[in-house]
Amino acid sequence: MSRFLLINIHMYLSAFFSAIVILVALSGGLYLLGYKGNMETTPVGVIDGGEALVADPSKDAVLSALAQAGISDYDFDYVRASGSRLYTRPTSRTHYLLEVKGDQIHVTERRPDLQGKMIELHKGHGPSAFKIFQEIFAVGIVAIILTGLWLGLSAPRLRRQTALVSGAGLLVFGLLVSI
Repeated sequence: MSRFLLINIHMYLSAFFSAIVILVALSGGLYLLGYKGNMETTPVGVIDGGEALVADPSKDAVLSALAQAGISDYDFDYVRASGSRLYTRPTSRTHYLLEVKGDQIHVTERRPDLQGKMIELHKGHGPSAFKIFQEIFAVGIVAIILTGLWLGLSAPRLRRQTALVSGAGLLVFGLLVSI
């Protein structure tokens, strides 16, 4: 592969993914600093059928339970069960929590704010199409890093600095992982 082609691959991938990298880093940094976003919750109602829903937490069963609670125009990708709680996904948009208590189901509408949406996307709780995009994004970031590293190592004037900085990054990562 020619140097010119590698530079173009590196440049176009970097330009395409730059805004996304900034948003992911910003939302992740805010999360680590303690701002995890807010989830506005609104109780919808309590319905019967908790034991049946625990036995069959399928999308159809959840749609039926939501219909009993008066929610009929709502669609979601899949259900995430966690103990006696069922979450409609994606949780990066308005979604529902169905909490089973005995034979009752407590239905709650949940609306994340912008930071909450970003964190849910960051965790992989977004729409199925967004998950595919995240996989492409991961491959793109690896390609950006590898092309940049290769370009630095293949240029005689940059080889030493690139190797030193790359080695330092690997060393810091290794030290932090071993703590």
